[in-house]
Amino acid sequence: MFSVVVITKNEAANIDACLKPLVQVSDDIIIIDAFSQDATPELARQWGARVIQTEWKGYAQNKNFGNLHARHDWILSIDADEVISEELVQTLQTLSPEPHTVYELDRLTNYCGKWIRHSGWYPDWKVRLFDRREVQWQGAFVHETLAVPTGFQSVRVKGKLLHYSYKTREDHWQRVDRYATLSAKELHARGKKATFVKRWLSPVFRFLRTFIINRAFLDGKAGWAISVSGARLVRRKYSLLKEMEQSSR
Repeated sequence: MFSVVVITKNEAANIDACLKPLVQVSDDIIIIDAFSQDATPELARQWGARVIQTEWKGYAQNKNFGNLHARHDWILSIDADEVISEELVQTLQTLSPEPHTVYELDRLTNYCGKWIRHSGWYPDWKVRLFDRREVQWQGAFVHETLAVPTGFQSVRVKGKLLHYSYKTREDHWQRVDRYATLSAKELHARGKKATFVKRWLSPVFRFLRTFIINRAFLDGKAGWAISVSGARLVRRKYSLLKEMEQSSR
């Protein structure tokens, strides 16, 4: 048996769809809520989830905090805008986790109503089921990752983790700016510099890599939008890093 941990902040629009299939695979669902100002906590409790509110300390920190409050040592980590498919529900219902093993879920992202199967977004296998006694989240700012011990086996399971990430283009642009800010802070903390190449050529390389090498053109208009936004993120990130460098002098 395993616990489910979901971190939230103002996820009332997503939380019902997220929790509905999860109640079929776990008897212990923990919501780590960063003091939502909408109905997220109330909706989560209606599904039988335990809601623990705490200040936002970062993706990795809040997820690890949730793991500490789980009743079971095995953790299924799901984001509030993700939904496990029926096939994945069936897989998890019969899965018996093995020691020294982590389990990867096949994540497929929906962008403004379109499922993205290229653009560097798919395939997108994510380790999401693990033993908290041996595996923890790490990352101070953004792009949290799991620190998996050397020698562990990684097993891919059947079924899709459906990621309803961006409902509108405007939502995407807003998140690009937020991620760019977090990424710039991370780079600044590591002593990285915003060189001319990073500021002006890296965005171009990012666009070409996404659109051509990762075949975003096969995703149509959505692929173009993803390619442009990726370049914007890189440009914004290094512009902010340059501003941070100048401010710290």
